[in-house]
Amino acid sequence: MDSNRKYRADHVGSLLRPAEVLQARADLAAGKITADQLRAVEDKAITSAVAKQRLIGLSVVTDGEIRRDSWLSDMARAVDGFTSSKALLEWHGPGGAQEESKANLVGAKLKKRKQLNADETPFLKSIAKEPVKVTLPAPSCFVQASFRDGVTDKVYKDRLDMLADVVEIVRDEIQWLISQGVEYVQLDAPLYSYYFDPVQREKMKASGKDPDKLLQQVVAGDNSALRGIPRENVTLGLHICRGNNRSRWYTEGGYDAIAETLFGGLDVDRFLLEYDTARSGGFEPLRLVPGNKMVVLGLVSSKEKALESSEDLERRIEQATQFLPLDRLALSPQCGFASTAEGNLLSEDDQWAKLKLVVETAGTVWGKS
Repeated sequence: MDSNRKYRADHVGSLLRPAEVLQARADLAAGKITADQLRAVEDKAITSAVAKQRLIGLSVVTDGEIRRDSWLSDMARAVDGFTSSKALLEWHGPGGAQEESKANLVGAKLKKRKQLNADETPFLKSIAKEPVKVTLPAPSCFVQASFRDGVTDKVYKDRLDMLADVVEIVRDEIQWLISQGVEYVQLDAPLYSYYFDPVQREKMKASGKDPDKLLQQVVAGDNSALRGIPRENVTLGLHICRGNNRSRWYTEGGYDAIAETLFGGLDVDRFLLEYDTARSGGFEPLRLVPGNKMVVLGLVSSKEKALESSEDLERRIEQATQFLPLDRLALSPQCGFASTAEGNLLSEDDQWAKLKLVVETAGTVWGKS
């Protein structure tokens, strides 16, 4: 990989929505302002967010997903076939409970109406001086999140039948993003965590599914979305977490059960991996990451206010080098700060302090380049 594209200080993508953005959305819903007025508020917030990323020294920037309701909401807004019904998730952590997720169920054949990021990417590219990152939900997410027996199987014979259509939608989006000059495309795939979480694995088995076989199938699906994509001028990443909503999570477990299949089989340039708590297990699975791929260690919590110490981060990076060389590592928060518009339970000052810490620690460990 080109040394200029190693992005030693990375971040997963989403940023806390400023209060004025949330208020403008409420005003739009109440009929007090127009969609154009909301967009102007969002434009201002995105411009500020990019400027702050530049100020703290990030070498790749995002728009903070500020226009989105959630990390995957653009899919249902741009693609016909989703219903208004939502999948249920059992959240753990502050205020943990079973709640509707942000993922819509599929109830009709999927058909793309417009580019998922048509309202985001052109503006970001117009204001950024740095390389930009745009995030997309991985096709594999929808196998778990959007297929429901009795609903989806009326139009798709099974999950893999539906996955094939999602793959084409996402592949088209990646190609379009590259045509727009996007330098870094990240597939968000938190639902890979289902294949290593002991509780979810048992649920799959109880319903007659083999989690390891299904894992192989969804990895093949995500690979299909990358097939034929020109790679010369873009970095392709995959982010895996255990859920991220109001500082809560829904799965636990180390990467051991998926490492060989996923790390060895998925054709991306870098894996962004959650490593902020004991829920993530140890670094041992990193030994299975092939020699042409990087790992971004998500050591800084986007869920907790407390600021980590650079010494602790450096120590943990050193521990990871027992299984993967330092030159193939980078650093980031473990997830976004606002995978949903409501955001995690910390302040914007906390968020920027943590991102600054990532940049400073990366500079200490790998140098300023």
